[in-house]
Amino acid sequence: MRADAQENHDRLLEVAAAAFAREGTGASLKAIAREAGVGIGTVYRRFPTRETLIEAVYQQEVERLCAAAPALAIGRSGAAALRAWMERFVDFMATKRELLRPALTSEADRQQTRDQLRAAIGVLLTAGEADGTVRSAIDPNDLLLSLGGITLIADAERRRPLATRLIALLLDGVLA
Repeated sequence: MRADAQENHDRLLEVAAAAFAREGTGASLKAIAREAGVGIGTVYRRFPTRETLIEAVYQQEVERLCAAAPALAIGRSGAAALRAWMERFVDFMATKRELLRPALTSEADRQQTRDQLRAAIGVLLTAGEADGTVRSAIDPNDLLLSLGGITLIADAERRRPLATRLIALLLDGVLA
């Protein structure tokens, strides 16, 4: 992709992510194009359907969340990095829940996302095991499922502080 095309692509994803967070996935594509400084034709060339744009935004956000794991492990204890990432995960789920249904239409998409998230958790668990702050042999999938449950409960109660308390409770079972 040419540099200017890549810039347009990146800007479209940023603007779309903000618009979807504000207005939901029904946000106007024309307004997204205008805010990104491109024509609607550019939007449709890059993303032929609304669903492909939603999917691209969701995938970018998952990649950002997962990329945060190794960065959080630098200069922190493994336990502190794990706690920080878990809080980010809860925030991600709270703001991106509406993107889930249209973005994860196939089992392959859902599996890919779970694999990415498990790998990020694995990085944090390994860092915590290495510095002795996290128990060994914690299954990343178990932790991911537990976090998923926390996000569902906190979202249903519309209480973010509840998620923080439940994360602390979960960490009591994970930390050395």
